[in-house]
Amino acid sequence: MKPILVTGATGRAGRHVVSQLLSLGLPVRALTRRPETAALPPQVDVMRGDLTLPETFDPCLEGVDAVLLVWTAPPATVPAVVDRIARSARRIVFLSSPYKTDHPLFQAAQPNPISLLHADIERRLQASGRDWTFVRPGMFSANALWWWAPQIRSGACVRWPYALVPTAPVHEADIAAVAVRALTSSACAGAEYLVTGPQSLTHRDQVGIIGDVLGRPLRYQEVDADEWRRELPPDVPLGFSHVLLKVWGAALGHPALVTSTVAEVTGTPARTFRDWVVENAAAFQLRTSAH
Repeated sequence: MKPILVTGATGRAGRHVVSQLLSLGLPVRALTRRPETAALPPQVDVMRGDLTLPETFDPCLEGVDAVLLVWTAPPATVPAVVDRIARSARRIVFLSSPYKTDHPLFQAAQPNPISLLHADIERRLQASGRDWTFVRPGMFSANALWWWAPQIRSGACVRWPYALVPTAPVHEADIAAVAVRALTSSACAGAEYLVTGPQSLTHRDQVGIIGDVLGRPLRYQEVDADEWRRELPPDVPLGFSHVLLKVWGAALGHPALVTSTVAEVTGTPARTFRDWVVENAAAFQLRTSAH
């Protein structure tokens, strides 16, 4: 049985892809820049590779049947990497973005460098002559970890803009489940899957669910854009915060786009945001003072 190569195998969705492929009894090869810190299951064939060094892909691609491509590098090496993958793999699944989706949440910041990069990769895959599938996740449930977890660990107040903007946060395990189906089934060839969670929830709703799961009430204090920017951690790029404010502003007053993709592709209902919070509750627990 030929191995399936997973790039981005140490990321949130990538780890779920690896786990789900193993649960099906399939051989998995993981590409990572630092195999020594990958912390993947022992049955995974972990190999060193780097998107910025296309030649490192050659040994990783030897004998593979399918590839999950997660692009996490500048665009310069896209042509060489895609060409190498297309010469080796019969089936390629690309974790893209919903830049083509006609909804204010996804269109307000178009075009942007990420969408232009994804569009270029998609064009090359479509021209490769191989079976391709594009998986387009919406807002990740895991955004809550960097958006709100630091404040929730420190107290009961979340200061955040746009309390009433609705989104349909998607569990990374469901993104992985759609990708795994595409990696293992020719029926998904040529498909473009928009993947969302099953519920429309405002920012305030999501914070409320976190508090409910933790068993302590959380207060959502809406702040304006300038306050929010001032309070962001210094490592958050200004350009990224600008994009978020732009898409939230455009999405305000519009219902969230909710798809049934997860259920249709996998046969299993999509996990809720509450499901995700229950699994990740430890990340939101109050910090205890050392004595």
